[in-house]
Amino acid sequence: MSFKDIPGYNQAVLPYHLAQSAAAGVRYKFPGRRLRIIGVTGTNGKTTTSFMIWKMLNEAGFKTGLMTTVAWGGFSEDELTKQIEHMTTVDAMTLNRRITKIADLGAEFLVLEVTSHALAQFRILGIPIEVAVMTNVTHEHLDYHKTFSRYVKAKTKLFSKARFGVVNVDDPSADAFISALPSSSVYVTYGIKNKADERATSVKLSSSGVKYSCDDINMVGSEVVKVDGSLSISTQIPGEFNVYNSLAAVSVGQILGLTPGQIEKGILALSEVEGRMNRLSLGQNFEVIVDFAHTPDAFLKVFSSVCPHKSGRVISLFGGAGRRDESTRAERGEIAGKYSDLIIVTEDDSRDENPAAIASEFVEGAKKAGLSDEQIIVELDRSKAISRAISEAREGDLVLILGKGHEKTILRADGPHKFEDLKVTEAAIKRLLG
Repeated sequence: MSFKDIPGYNQAVLPYHLAQSAAAGVRYKFPGRRLRIIGVTGTNGKTTTSFMIWKMLNEAGFKTGLMTTVAWGGFSEDELTKQIEHMTTVDAMTLNRRITKIADLGAEFLVLEVTSHALAQFRILGIPIEVAVMTNVTHEHLDYHKTFSRYVKAKTKLFSKARFGVVNVDDPSADAFISALPSSSVYVTYGIKNKADERATSVKLSSSGVKYSCDDINMVGSEVVKVDGSLSISTQIPGEFNVYNSLAAVSVGQILGLTPGQIEKGILALSEVEGRMNRLSLGQNFEVIVDFAHTPDAFLKVFSSVCPHKSGRVISLFGGAGRRDESTRAERGEIAGKYSDLIIVTEDDSRDENPAAIASEFVEGAKKAGLSDEQIIVELDRSKAISRAISEAREGDLVLILGKGHEKTILRADGPHKFEDLKVTEAAIKRLLG
C-alpha cells in the first residue's frame, strides 16, 4: 500500500502542490507572462489538437512553442524534444523551466496541453491563459478524482482564467465549460451535430484523412460574427474525431485573426502526430495502425473510424495500466470485442498490479461481446504479443496496436523499461517480410 492509497491523501497534499507551483513561478519569474498561451484540455484529442494549432500558427509565421504528452520545444519538428515522462503536464518546476526555454527562443505563442491532474494540483499557477480549448470529456482518471463531476470541475478550471474559450458543443459537458469563463470572456463553439459557430458540413472521411467545410467567422468585440464565404478544411490524419480536433484548431485560428488561407494551409500541413493513428506501411499486404487509445471513448472512436474501411479481419492488441481506471477495463474489452475478429490482451503500464489480473478483466468484456476463447489470446509480454499480432495477419487484415502510442518506456513492478510500440511493431513487420 502506498501513501496515495490512504483515504483523503490527494486532498491533503494540495497545499504542498500549491506551494511548489508558487515557488516555481517565483524562481523562474513567471515565464508564462512572456507568451500568449493557448491551453488545451479534454479527455481525448488534446495532443493532436495541440499539434494542429502549433503547426497552423508556425506555418502562418508566428513563432509558437509546444508542450504536449508527446513532445515539447520550439517552432519545427526538428526543434522538439520527445517527452519521456508518462505525464502530459509535467510538474510545476519542470513546466516553468521549459516555458522559460521556449520564451528565450523568441516565441510569441505557446500551445500547452493541460490535464485534469495539473489543474487540480495548481501546476499552471501564474500561467496566463489567453485561449482555452476543450476537446471532449468522458470518463477517465476517476481513480484520482473519484467522481465524474469532480473530473469535469477540474477541467473547467482552465477556462476560469481565459480571455477566450473554444468549446465542443456536441459534448454533454459543454455548458459547464462555457459557464466557467469570466463574464468578460468570449467563446466560440464548434461541432458537427449541434448548432455551432464553427460547424462542419459536407464531411468526407477516408483512410487518408478528412475533408469538410465550415463557416468563416470574425471576432467583433464580444461577438462572434459569421462573414461571407467558408473554409475548406483537409487533414492528413483520418478519423471523424479529427474533424473535431481540426475544428478546434480552426476556431483558435479564427480567434487569433488568421486568414482562411492560413488556417487551411496550416491544418493540412500536419502529416502525423507520433503515436496517434500512425500507419506503418513497410510493404506488408495488411494494414497496421499504432495509436495511444486507452479510454473507452478513444477505443470507440478508433474502432468506429477505421473498421468500416477494412477489407479483411480486425486484429486488435491492447492492455490496461495498473492503478488506473480499473472500472473501465471490461468496457474497453467489450468495445474491442465488438469490432475485432481476434484480440490479443497484453501488458501495459502494469506498475505493481498483477498483469494477469488486469488482462482477465479485458477478457471478461471481450467475451461479453461474443468472442470465443479461440478469438482471444492472452500474451503478457508486450513484445511477444506484438509479434503474434503481426504473424496472425493475412492479406487485407487490419492490425491495431493500442494503448501506449508515443511512449518510450513501459512501467512494470520493478520500474520503467525501455519500450516503444512503433519500433517494436516495425521490427516485427520487418521480420515477417524477411
